[in-house]
Amino acid sequence: MKAIIVEPNPPDYALRWAEVAAPTPQDGEVLVEVHATAVNRADLAQRAGHYPPPPGASEVLGLELAGVIAAVTPGVTGWQVGDRVCALLSGGGYAEQAAVPQGLLMPIPKGWSLTQAAAMPEVFFTAFLNLFLEARLKPGETVLIHGGASGVGTAAIQLARQAGCRVLATAGSAAKVAACYRLGAELAVNYREADFGEAIAEQVGGVDVVLDMVGSGYLARNIRLLNTGGRLIFIATLGGSRAEIDIRELMRKRLLLKGSTLRARPLAEKIALKEAFMARCWPAIESGEVVPVIDRVLPIAEAEAAHALLQRNETIGKVVLEIKTL
Repeated sequence: MKAIIVEPNPPDYALRWAEVAAPTPQDGEVLVEVHATAVNRADLAQRAGHYPPPPGASEVLGLELAGVIAAVTPGVTGWQVGDRVCALLSGGGYAEQAAVPQGLLMPIPKGWSLTQAAAMPEVFFTAFLNLFLEARLKPGETVLIHGGASGVGTAAIQLARQAGCRVLATAGSAAKVAACYRLGAELAVNYREADFGEAIAEQVGGVDVVLDMVGSGYLARNIRLLNTGGRLIFIATLGGSRAEIDIRELMRKRLLLKGSTLRARPLAEKIALKEAFMARCWPAIESGEVVPVIDRVLPIAEAEAAHALLQRNETIGKVVLEIKTL
């Protein structure tokens, strides 16, 4: 089969569509003919050598897919050849075929294309995990979502709004701010034009939860904005990973600061996350109340161009890479 491989030549680490060995699914796994995958920041980090796949995972880029089951192994129940599925992966999505544990498979939501479904697993699982399981966000609470126009941000705004929360967001352009409002944010701040900490403090007051992918550059302002009992969840460090804090402020306001990743979690945790996500969010997904935001769809041969778009922060939502037309 063919897959995207990363040329080991810094600083470009060029991407090439090339022949590689096909995956061999183990018992309890299915082989999926991949129609589409989607680009995530983790792909860029892995390509540059900063985010290796967890032990046992495919070295091929790609943390999600949508496609059609081509083969099943002993131990697989409830799925058969020809089923249209989407799934979260630890790696291997930028390929014509991928082996997927049956516990991570999801059906294609009613009315969705495979291309649309490929944009859902990674960002919606990340948003759901960190808003509701890590931060314990509750209806009526106020949540600040940084990077509101990113893949995770667009998912998080929708899920928080659908859960009955007051949603605030930051974004880096007028178009991205407008996208946050369309998705349901009550207030969106262009961080290139205004200090989000001052704007939110003046117009809203405090917040109960912050979902942060920036890191140290926002830490002091995040802490100032948090209400007593507030929760700050770090899911990336795009703006730096080291900072000083006044621990007394954490104590006084009884704040929780927590770091979170998804990719390296054990399979059993990911399966439990998928089941919780489907139990809570699937009705809103199938009704069309919650949908992935897709900036554009490119052929897999243009993976480098897709990465460049993310690197330049030029996208709103996800970039999908099509591999097959089924």
